[in-house]
Amino acid sequence: MKFEPYHLLFLAITVFFAMAGGAILAPVLPQMVDPLSSSPNEVAQLMAVYTISTAIFSLVIGHFVDRVKRKSVLVPCLVINGLMGLFSFFATDLHSLLILRFVQGIGIAGMMSLVMLVIGDVYSGIDRVHSMGRISMAIAIGSVTAPLIGGGLATIGWNYPFLFYVLSLPFALLVLLLLPETKECESSHGSGLGNAFRELRDFRILYTVFLSFAIFFLLFSIVVFLPFMLKDVFGFAAKEAGLVLSIQGLAIIMVASNIKKLAEKLPLIVLIGLGFTLVGISISLISWTASLPVLFLLLLLFGGGFGLCQTAIDSQIIQISPPASRGGVLSIHNTMKYVGQSASPVVLGVILLFFDLHMVFLFSGIFGILVAAATLFFRGRFIVENSI
Repeated sequence: MKFEPYHLLFLAITVFFAMAGGAILAPVLPQMVDPLSSSPNEVAQLMAVYTISTAIFSLVIGHFVDRVKRKSVLVPCLVINGLMGLFSFFATDLHSLLILRFVQGIGIAGMMSLVMLVIGDVYSGIDRVHSMGRISMAIAIGSVTAPLIGGGLATIGWNYPFLFYVLSLPFALLVLLLLPETKECESSHGSGLGNAFRELRDFRILYTVFLSFAIFFLLFSIVVFLPFMLKDVFGFAAKEAGLVLSIQGLAIIMVASNIKKLAEKLPLIVLIGLGFTLVGISISLISWTASLPVLFLLLLLFGGGFGLCQTAIDSQIIQISPPASRGGVLSIHNTMKYVGQSASPVVLGVILLFFDLHMVFLFSGIFGILVAAATLFFRGRFIVENSI
């Protein structure tokens, strides 16, 4: 099995589609309120329902993913993602869209886990960190372009952003024909979720899984609620909100492209702590700014911190998870990403009901700073144990 550079590109495109599950729709949410005869709180559940589904089915997939070939899971997931996007385009009510988004989450569930699992199959050491940096660049490019695509398509109609997901159908065919299989043979005695959950007794694995939850909770505090702030404070519509949301991706690209150099100088756990520090500070300050240039700078700061966290966390979980149960551990890890995405609009939505958007960002920012402090406090356990 020879893994060419363009095969890594296939993995990056897969992650781009997974990222677009939320980023395409985020700037369009305020525009969906009137056509769907709903409230902002109800429309925000279009983000939550697919992440809840993804979290559930990531665990389902994780139960058998170590026992089957990679493409036998990845290709069907891409097909489901594309078909549900097509059906969503024709939906006319919120109830139907919520059901379709739930099913779409099944497709999203396997995409990120399979990409990380293939990277674990193919790469090792600093090359693994480098390849995860390339995957993070794909996520960053998605965070830049997906809101622009979603906002641009929304100028035609509120439902047109769903058509973007259809592109994963022809891509699924390319994956089937051109991506090499990285698991040599299927086995009937894979570890399953039981062994994967037992691996959580390792503090490093358990805490890294929590970090996965935390960083995506913080990400969705921006993705979901910033468009409403932009509409209220600056009068921005979906297209302008998409442009603003894309700014953070520029910093993510810059950080992700240099992650290999950073990882050679500092331990991954230290990079994670520094990343959460940047994220927490930037979100806290967003709650106080009414200046667009200052907001742009804070989003760049947020993007830099998120790029550090996301790449280092994913590299760390691949590094410390045992190969025999890596697929199950990665599924739990990725499940917590979607739990974080699901919890963010729900928890912060409750805060919004009782307070205002300023308190939403302030609460989220303080949470990020607390996670940063805890991560740097625990760094000794990671550095000592990883050196053994």
